[in-house]
Amino acid sequence: MLPWGHAAVGYLCYSVAVHLRYRSSPTGPAVLALAIGTQLPDLIDKPLAWTFSLLPSGRSLGHSLLMALLIGVIVWHLAQRYDRQLEASAFLLGHIMHIVADITPAIIARDWEPLGALLWPLIPAYQYPGEMEQSILGFFLELRLAELPLIGSVLTVLAITAWIYDGRPGIATIVAAVMRSRS
Repeated sequence: MLPWGHAAVGYLCYSVAVHLRYRSSPTGPAVLALAIGTQLPDLIDKPLAWTFSLLPSGRSLGHSLLMALLIGVIVWHLAQRYDRQLEASAFLLGHIMHIVADITPAIIARDWEPLGALLWPLIPAYQYPGEMEQSILGFFLELRLAELPLIGSVLTVLAITAWIYDGRPGIATIVAAVMRSRS
């Protein structure tokens, strides 16, 4: 799944959860934490595998449930210390939803080999054909809009619609931070 698809899946799940739990829209700081969480596995794995050849696959360390557990413990400890549980929950949900979105096609296809990333390094990570010969920039430069997965595009449109309905959370938080930095 592409970055905006991961953000869309994360936002839709988080928005529904917040509406059900709190009967309100998500808040700006939590949505920003969510956005970072939805991208974290690829921000770890793609550069370390594709650019630096330090990992065996673009889905290994950052996509491992073992790493997710470690990140979860650290993030939750910091959240408790700084009273940021809502933001930590959003971040961790985003991280887990990224992993779930990536493994869902393999599960549907009953292709179990790519699921090795879930327990990497205990189980070898699946190396996708040709993935180690590409760069991050090259990957995005070669994308063709007509070839984008339909499901990711539909989810992105739905997430943007939900985000607008929710009052565009995150925008005011960013604007306030920029204004504070200029003072």
